[in-house]
Amino acid sequence: MSLFIISSNEDPASTNIKNNLLEQSKWIKLDKQFDNNPIYQNKILDNIFLATINDRHIRHENLDKELEEQLKIKPQQIIVVSRHRSKTGEPTLTTHPLGNYGEAKFGGKTKTLVPAIPTLMTYLLRVLNKNVEEKRLYHDVCFEVTHHGPYLEVPAMFVEIGSTEDEWRNPLPGEIIAKSLIKALETYINNKNFLLDNKIVIGIGGGHYAPRFTELALRRKVAFGHMIPSYQIEAGNVDEEMVLKAFNATSDVVGAYIHRKSMKKTKVHWFEEILEKNNIRVFRTKDFEPL
Repeated sequence: MSLFIISSNEDPASTNIKNNLLEQSKWIKLDKQFDNNPIYQNKILDNIFLATINDRHIRHENLDKELEEQLKIKPQQIIVVSRHRSKTGEPTLTTHPLGNYGEAKFGGKTKTLVPAIPTLMTYLLRVLNKNVEEKRLYHDVCFEVTHHGPYLEVPAMFVEIGSTEDEWRNPLPGEIIAKSLIKALETYINNKNFLLDNKIVIGIGGGHYAPRFTELALRRKVAFGHMIPSYQIEAGNVDEEMVLKAFNATSDVVGAYIHRKSMKKTKVHWFEEILEKNNIRVFRTKDFEPL
């Protein structure tokens, strides 16, 4: 397996995380370049590569194919390190899958989802939360629901520092994300039983920062792949086909979890009917064992 971590020179938070990754782990600088930037291979986890692009990552479509063509290394998974913007400016560390339920306003393709990495994404969330608590950092740790590009054909995820210029450039959150990524990747690659006892589901309902799914992932043996928020449902972007796209773009998925309190009962029943029709199990909180 070849996994690429992607940084962008256009993004100060991305550069912050990359610099911390280079400091916190041992890397070999390869005799290759991508986008006129050096390529690094992790000395301990030799199937992990670190590459840098010069443009905005959410609009760098087909990056997976470009990496393979130029480097002759086929990426099987991609993690993009990035800044996060929000209107509130709340300090956050987030991770999320890629894709668009509606129009592709911020990269990617309209009504197209990129394959998710549910176990790694969920485990990273847990490691981030633990490291933030240990350092007594003031950032919230949470999922974000599936949104934005770029379009890729390989499984991918974003991990981000939010939400202001000061936070993007602050070395401490960059250090926490780098430390957490290295720990998560070590466990992900070296443990053959990685999260095998966690049920993998898609999430339906709730807000952009997926508070219910985040809470469950931090407390129970459940891993989330694609997450469909209420605002996309209310906008009319989620039909049966889109639910199935979310399900099929989540590897090793066994069912769905509906945030029932976030929507009307009629809409809950509508989702239940769709899921039952397609032989997709609907899980309740009691179905997930405590961590």
